[in-house]
Amino acid sequence: MTIRLLLADDQDLIRGALSALLELEPDFEVVASVDRGDKVVAAARAARPDVALLDIEMPGLNGLDAASALAAQLPGCRVVILTTFGRAGYLRRAMTAGAVGFVVKDAPPEALVDAVRRVMRGERVIDPALAAATLAAGESPLTARERDVLNTARSGAGVAAMAAELYLSEGTVRNYLSAAIAKTGTRNRMEALRVADERGWL
Repeated sequence: MTIRLLLADDQDLIRGALSALLELEPDFEVVASVDRGDKVVAAARAARPDVALLDIEMPGLNGLDAASALAAQLPGCRVVILTTFGRAGYLRRAMTAGAVGFVVKDAPPEALVDAVRRVMRGERVIDPALAAATLAAGESPLTARERDVLNTARSGAGVAAMAAELYLSEGTVRNYLSAAIAKTGTRNRMEALRVADERGWL
């Protein structure tokens, strides 16, 4: 049986190398390749892959949100997150999004090939070191709104601009920022953003 694959990665070189690597396997066929997260669902609808290999950091839509969209609209397509970022929080969010595999890009090529075959057999495949780190780290303490506010803070915008973008009052934005800063044990919004990013909470 041929396993049909979709690749999503915004780096052309990485995507091309992955495609060439996977096509060497006699039972693999790369049927779609996209460079943006917001192209994933449309490509999957057209090509009907068995497995989608999604990077996390992509323009348009990140890989975790693309995984959620695939799980909702094409539940028969198995999702494997393939990323440079082996962060504990990302793994928890990937599983919540419907992914059945999580492989870091510095894993040996055989590990990725094995992961694809295993998820096709109905298994979950998770990098063991990352699984252990995720259990040790626990769940993110941030609420959905606190995550929204921290993500909006990336641009360096002031509270008024953030409030306008999120359709919240300035006082509410300040409250969410204060809560996020307290929960990350930091001194200001940019430190809170950095810590939340490093832990995969965003």
